[in-house]
Amino acid sequence: MNLPWHNSALAKLQQMIAQNHLPHALLVTGAEKIGKFEFMQQLVGILLNDDEIIRRDNVLEDMTHPVLIRRSNYPNMIYCRANEINEKTKNASKDIRIDQIRAFCEALNKTADDLQIGVIFYGDQMNVSAANSLLKTLEEPRDNTLIIILAHNLQNLPATIVSRCQNIHIAPSYSEQTQQWITAQLSKSQQADFDVEQLLDNTHGVPFKVLSELSDGSYAAYQAYQNQLLSIAIHPLMIRQTEVFEGHELEVLNCLQNLVIEAIRLKTSHQEGGSVELNQVVQAAKSEFLFKLLEDIYLAIRLAKTSVNSKLLLDNILIVWSHITHLKQYPPINVNY
Repeated sequence: MNLPWHNSALAKLQQMIAQNHLPHALLVTGAEKIGKFEFMQQLVGILLNDDEIIRRDNVLEDMTHPVLIRRSNYPNMIYCRANEINEKTKNASKDIRIDQIRAFCEALNKTADDLQIGVIFYGDQMNVSAANSLLKTLEEPRDNTLIIILAHNLQNLPATIVSRCQNIHIAPSYSEQTQQWITAQLSKSQQADFDVEQLLDNTHGVPFKVLSELSDGSYAAYQAYQNQLLSIAIHPLMIRQTEVFEGHELEVLNCLQNLVIEAIRLKTSHQEGGSVELNQVVQAAKSEFLFKLLEDIYLAIRLAKTSVNSKLLLDNILIVWSHITHLKQYPPINVNY
């Protein structure tokens, strides 16, 4: 699978391979659904000169019985991942445990004539003990061994792990080539109904997220939230009609966050966007109030993930949003419950 937004990162690694400078440990980072797993498969295909062998691996599927690590169709390749069933508790563990990492390191320490490859996904789901258990293997790598760690968030990895790996970051992409790739994945009706450039903007340049949100209906819901939020900003009395938000407060806060970020971008760059309503907000709202509202939304999103009353959080944010085009003074928002 040729993913155009991977080309830059892949070219960097191909140059390392050509110069025989490929490190013993790679840390592949990027947003969730940016295609880190597929990137790993591309790289391994290049190293093995075989594009098909590991694409037959089914390691993304959940197992029904306890396992520590999984084997590949390539005999010298293993995987270590979260959500494996714990033999003691019989429940799926949301993190990567120390017993898994120990089994992973033990497997890589066995002698092999051909290249050995170990893949951890996702490294930022290792608990502290597991991460510490991996350090010795990273510090004293065996010859002819490559460890690939995939991670959504670099900040959630210990510095001791990061410092021992070569980081390859896959950046979000809004390029024409990426848009063409997405268009090729859509049905003819989807191509007619949706603006691919706008879809990428809404997902912050993450192509696989575009496809997943179209397939599960998330994008249609997102559009409904966005349209209602813009109506509230232009016609404040619309704040009384928020039934569509009930039970989806966190999703609405995230949608509003994206709207405010886009409004700030348009205002600071003196540009117009594709939405007439958002352009009206940008023209009338003060920059300082947009920045302050964004801070309050960030806080509300963090709190909405706890046990606080999400509806009250959203209601307080929406009161300010409904007056954002004609505020004379920014009001204090109570988001602490």
